Amino acid sequence: MKRVEIPSRFFFSTPPAPCPYLENKLERKVVTLLAGEDPDGLHNTLSLAGFRRSQDLAYRPACDGCSACIPIRVRTQDFRLGKSFRRVLKANADVSGMTVASRALGEHYELFHRYLLSRHANGGMVDMDFGDYRAMVEESPVQSSLSEFRKADGSLYAVGLIDTMEDGLSLVYSFFDPEEERRSPGSFLILWHILEARRRGLPYVYLGYWIRESRKMSYKQRYAPAEVLTRNGWETLQS
Repeated sequence: MKRVEIPSRFFFSTPPAPCPYLENKLERKVVTLLAGEDPDGLHNTLSLAGFRRSQDLAYRPACDGCSACIPIRVRTQDFRLGKSFRRVLKANADVSGMTVASRALGEHYELFHRYLLSRHANGGMVDMDFGDYRAMVEESPVQSSLSEFRKADGSLYAVGLIDTMEDGLSLVYSFFDPEEERRSPGSFLILWHILEARRRGLPYVYLGYWIRESRKMSYKQRYAPAEVLTRNGWETLQS
């Protein structure tokens, strides 16, 4: 990795690698370590600038000739449940969510592995063993937690890795029972966290990157009103 130094902070540029979202594209990232006396404060500042967290690193795409990855966040206080979202909540009425400590559990890892085999069998994460999973969940220098979801019979339904920031919740990674896909668990997880952030009085839920040209990432615009990071700062995404 090539190291680039700027005042008071070291940033690193990763080598080009195939883009996981757009064909025939290469991705590069700018990365920095979340370290120092106030990693939470640093994390908040970098998140406002469009960075995301992975373990003890913050990263942002910096691809040559491409700016398709756009940071996006949902305004929780203005969010309204449309008919389709109400149907998702109704379909998951038997599911209860709660916040738990960021600890790697065998039950969670088993669901994580089944999810990857079903949804991302060709992705790089499918080879993660329990140690890798533990690192993903537990190696965080910032305020993090897990959102655990169970059905009425007590069986595990979904898990989300969440960072709590000054102005909102950041959805780092989530996974769910692939056999429950007919109930739109991915949408349910986002809706639950929007409503949870509103309950806590937090104005935003950060959803990572929105990519208009990618089927995997374009869905995020459905959660309106949303804001995207532009050269002029955070602006409302126009539908």
